[in-house]
This record gives sequence, structure tokens and C-alpha cells, in this order.
Amino acid sequence: MKRLRIQDDAALPAGAEASPDRQPVWNQAQCRAWRTAALDVRRGRWFAPTVLQTAAGLLVGAATWAGVAAGAQAPSALTLHLRRLVETAPGTGQWKQTESVVRWDPQGTAVVICDMWDQHWCKGATARVAEMAPRMNRVIGELRRRGVLIIHCPSETMPFYKDTPQRKLAQSAPKVDLQAIMLRCLPRSPQTEPPLPIDDSDGGCNDLPRCQEGHWPPFPWSREIATLEIKDGDAVTDSAEAYYLMRLRGITNVIVMGVHENMCVLGRPFAIRQMVQLGQNVVLLRDLTDTMYNSRRRPFVDHFTGTDLVCWHIEKYWCPTITSDQIIGGHPFRFAADTQPPRVFHN
Repeated sequence: MKRLRIQDDAALPAGAEASPDRQPVWNQAQCRAWRTAALDVRRGRWFAPTVLQTAAGLLVGAATWAGVAAGAQAPSALTLHLRRLVETAPGTGQWKQTESVVRWDPQGTAVVICDMWDQHWCKGATARVAEMAPRMNRVIGELRRRGVLIIHCPSETMPFYKDTPQRKLAQSAPKVDLQAIMLRCLPRSPQTEPPLPIDDSDGGCNDLPRCQEGHWPPFPWSREIATLEIKDGDAVTDSAEAYYLMRLRGITNVIVMGVHENMCVLGRPFAIRQMVQLGQNVVLLRDLTDTMYNSRRRPFVDHFTGTDLVCWHIEKYWCPTITSDQIIGGHPFRFAADTQPPRVFHN
């Protein structure tokens, strides 16, 4: 039996790449998936059908090595400039902004699109989703083209996607017994995360007059906004299935985008808090997100400054952020109503 070797190059194709001696070489994501499956078997988490499913997926990927050797071009690595806030010394409350550059294997990366619904109970929130959706569609289209897994997560709308290939793909991922993941939103833990820098206790609608809240069924949303294209190979879910699918494929890098930073983007089972706690490398696409913040509440700043404040909170306590121009070029997205100069972090 030929020995399977790990390819160290960060920019690897979806399957295996041909080595100089014409033998198949598994990429890092494939090797991680196989090791994870073997470890879970030893721990008694997965049954034989799951292992066979993982093995089948890996062998299919390895079978593509000949095509790659024949001249197919490997997808390039994602070069991302990560921004983070780091405390200058523990307990000082003084933070400095840092940047670092990473190269992510597209096959080891997933996009999570959080709650980009067709309609929200807040009219202003609905309008901002519609405004950013065309830019977001361009971003996910480019990432899809480069081999990144696209996971659409419009919560409470799964009946709309029943029996679609994308829904079935998410459902096909074997469940992993994880006590760390919650089926619904993971709330802030006072022991590890200070209060948010904005007061969203009124629901966060910035409209005048304020819209009537709709947090309970029947919800005003029924699907993801149609502007975001759902293509072959994408997945649709609103649960921990997103992580199960990542686990099956050996995906450890996650790009989160969508709404809203101070609520679902932080707390959902497929979003920042839970993915970070599960050991994923998470980044927030900070120019393609929004908050539910009423500027007439603490700290009495405009809506878009409130969004930046929450973004800086995430950079301090959860994960780095990136911008969409790193993926499709041009300039970072800005809402038309956000006419102030770009805001800069200050202690």
C-alpha cells in the first residue's frame, strides 16, 4: 500500500495534487478529516457508516489527482490581512490594533452567511441587508470559484429549502456529539466577555417611528434574500449541521458575514462564539455586516459608529476581521447613509 503524504503548500486543489513521482498526495484538509474521523472512532463518537462516508469522500478527492497532473490549475491560496485588537498588558484596558497576513487553503475554508433574510421586522434592517447583498453576492461568487465551501444560514427558514440539494448536503453530514455547541444562540458569558459597547435592549431598531418587533413566530422572514445566489455545491442550514459539514471535510477556517453583529453573528450555533469555542480559525467580514442598534440609546452615537464599536468588541474578545476588497478588489463596502470619514479605534 502506498504511503499517503501531506502536501504542505497552502494553495492546494480540491482533491489531491500529483507529486513528482505521479503518486496521489492528499491535501491538508483531507488529511485532517481522516485523522479526525479516526480519532472520533477511537472515542466512540461515530459509527461505521460515518467512517465509510468520510473515507469515500477522501478517496473521491484523491481520484482527481490525475486530472490535476494533466494540467488543471490549482486554486490559489486566500491571502487575508487580519485586523485584531490586542491588550497591551493584561488588565490594563489599553488596546492596540495589530495586523497580520495569513494564507488559507480554499479547500480548508468555509463561508458562513448569517441570517441575510428576505425581510426583517425592522424596515431599516431590511433595507441595509438589501443594500449590501449585491456586494456580498460578488464576494461569495469569487470565493466559490476559488473552491471555498459556501454555507447559507438563514435561520428559521428551512421549510423553504426542504428537499433542495443544498439542504440535503447539510443534512447528510454525520452528527458529532459535542457538548460545547448549543442548538440556539450562545449568550455572552460574563466571565469571559464584557458587556457589549451598545445598548440593544430595545431590539435595536433605529427607525422613527420604531417598528413593531417580531422575534416570535410567525416570523416576517421566509427565506434568504434572493440576491444571494445559491449554487450547486453550496449548503443550507440554520444549525450545528454547518460545523458537522466542516468537520467531515476537514475545514478549519471560517469567514463569517451577514447580520447582526451584536446578536446572531456572535451567538448562532454556526457563528462566531460557537465556532471559536470549537477551535475553528474564524474571521469576520467587517464591511459586510450590520448591527441592531438604536442611536437614541447608549452610547448615543450614530448607527454606523455603533456597528464599528461592536466590531472592535469582536476584535478584542473573539476573532480578527477582514474586508471584502481583499477578495474582489476595489474598496471596502460602505452603506450610502454612512457619510462620515472611516472611523479609527481609540482607547
